[in-house]
Amino acid sequence: MSSGRARIGIVGLGRMGAVHAANLAGACPSAALVACFDADAGLAAGAGERYGVEVAPDLEALLGDGRLDGVVIATPTPTHAGVALAAAAAGVPAFCEKPISLERAATVAVVEAFEAAGVLLQVGFNRRFDATVADTARRVRAGELGAPYLLRISQRDQSPPPMGFLASSGGIFVDMGIHDFDLARFLVGDVVRVHALGTALSDPGFAALGDADTALVTLEFANGALGVVDLSRVAGYGYESSAELMGAKATVRLEMPPAFLAEWRRHNEAVRPLLSSYDRRYAPAFVAELEAFAQAVRDGAPSPVSGREALAAFDVALAASAAHALGHAVSPQEAAALAPRSPAPPDSPEGGS
Repeated sequence: MSSGRARIGIVGLGRMGAVHAANLAGACPSAALVACFDADAGLAAGAGERYGVEVAPDLEALLGDGRLDGVVIATPTPTHAGVALAAAAAGVPAFCEKPISLERAATVAVVEAFEAAGVLLQVGFNRRFDATVADTARRVRAGELGAPYLLRISQRDQSPPPMGFLASSGGIFVDMGIHDFDLARFLVGDVVRVHALGTALSDPGFAALGDADTALVTLEFANGALGVVDLSRVAGYGYESSAELMGAKATVRLEMPPAFLAEWRRHNEAVRPLLSSYDRRYAPAFVAELEAFAQAVRDGAPSPVSGREALAAFDVALAASAAHALGHAVSPQEAAALAPRSPAPPDSPEGGS
């Protein structure tokens, strides 16, 4: 198709699925939400009624709907690969939430399936679509920064998700840091070595899971630049996602916006309310990434964030996890070689993530 709106279905209607469904239904001018499915019949029925779209009885029926131009996959992470493989087999372009899988072999299988089918796959690295990040990347590519020297990224949650979620999340480097590793690659380039430290101080549950609540990752880039990423599940003061990139000609800082522009000034203090979660910080980016997907599907354009780019960010996350466990620097290639070669059978779709 080359004009009109791309007809999109969605699988998974939990937290992110609900955000994506609302954006497809009312915020993306190039997309039209036409069908939905969730293993939780109540969630699916509610979305169908809310948006006036068809509720598919199962995944096969949704993907077999000849009206679909694309599908958004927002099921729990362990089910992403299975749903994505089904979409590739059905010849349906897919937008898949990150990561594609917690297993490298399954990630590779999905990427190769879409490539073999000649079908578009876009992965949900929403920060690339934040207006400030996109403008920064454009100006860096135009040469305004000069050669990059040092990248600093901070990502900090106000409070951690439930331990039940953390147990199957893939850990702080894969679940949380992967966004920062993709941003690092987007702004600076390929990563060749990764060092990582992590600690669990806020709750013994993190240590029991073999996870960390606070982590520090250093990156060595192929072009010689250095990077440092700090991660926290328990910042307390609010949500933060900020960055600074220093180069030969300039330095650019990507600061966190306040929750409101108003600043209250009293005796010896000035107070600006802070954001408490990522969904408020990146709400426009969630719209923009789906709009880009719909436009790519509609116009037959390349994927805005390909499966290969997602795999590269995942390999950096695996390298960080391995470096933390082994106590020494690890390259993404070494981390990939350490990963199991055969994927486990994909889980069936469950309720939305």
